[in-house]
Amino acid sequence: MRRPLRDYDESDVRIRPNRRGSRPRTKDRPRHEDAITARVISVDRGRWRTIVDAGTEQERAVTAMRARELGRSPIVPGDLVGLVGDTSGRDGSLARIVRIAERSSFLRRSADDDDATERPLVANVDLMVLVTAVAAPEPRGGMIDRCLVAASVSGIEALLALTKTDLRDPEPFLSSYAPLGLEHVQTRRMITADGTEQIAGLDQLREHLTGRVSVLIGHSGVGKSTLLNALVPGADRATGQVNDVTGRGRHTSSSALAMQLPGGGWVIDTPGVRSFGLGHVDPEDLLEAFADLAPLAEQCPRGCTHLADGPDCALDELVAAGEAGSAGSARLESYRRLATVLRANDPWDV
Repeated sequence: MRRPLRDYDESDVRIRPNRRGSRPRTKDRPRHEDAITARVISVDRGRWRTIVDAGTEQERAVTAMRARELGRSPIVPGDLVGLVGDTSGRDGSLARIVRIAERSSFLRRSADDDDATERPLVANVDLMVLVTAVAAPEPRGGMIDRCLVAASVSGIEALLALTKTDLRDPEPFLSSYAPLGLEHVQTRRMITADGTEQIAGLDQLREHLTGRVSVLIGHSGVGKSTLLNALVPGADRATGQVNDVTGRGRHTSSSALAMQLPGGGWVIDTPGVRSFGLGHVDPEDLLEAFADLAPLAEQCPRGCTHLADGPDCALDELVAAGEAGSAGSARLESYRRLATVLRANDPWDV
């Protein structure tokens, strides 16, 4: 039997709900005017450990995640960031990082010299402390040269901290860097009259660090963690021994960590590095980082590449002659080795 026909009205028409809602979209980002300032002290698997109200009675550690609007912007120890959400610091609480303050400096490295991919290390640092042992493991001038270049292009001062000077006279090694006017401190282990072990020279190092934001960089086994434990009571950074066969240290710090100094200031400990790539550095900025060679290069003919095959390069003659201000052939070889690799990696260098 057929059903009788009937009139239809609007109640018989199904309308799909608007899943996106009726609120119009906007390109305006929230201002987050209520965000509080914090300093990033460590990074661990997508979570950032920060310190809020440092040095006050309200000081607290707050764990935070990155807000979606920041995208993939790097956030590293030393960064000053704006936090919103739960900033109480209670166990299980999680705030959001919604902005990154303008940086006074940004230290980076690459995996290798032929890899231009930047690996951010730390931000807002005033001083780079190059920790180098004069023995066990052997000092490596190439590592120091690379770090000095990275510090120069980032606008960061450098300080050479020589450790284990009780094992060997540091003067022969220091003579290579005397023309640079590079400030340095020397430390060594000593046993006091009551039989306790102390680090001589620690006060001089502390004078350079107090009131500043510093970063310690060096190969594994040179004594960075030992210095940190002496500078910051309770730091409890793991220390390791140098392998007798390879002459290299074992990695004991797995991530960078910023710590407050008792006398004021911050010091950032970085994991021991085996290499410090400069693939992100512009080849044209390299010579300026070699402060001892740059004035000599002014006497080169126009268009000189300053490389080993460069005709009439003044660096060869002046360095060979031992002119005042020259750091010798070792420094020149170090510059040319880096310049050759960086120019090969520079797509604009023809």
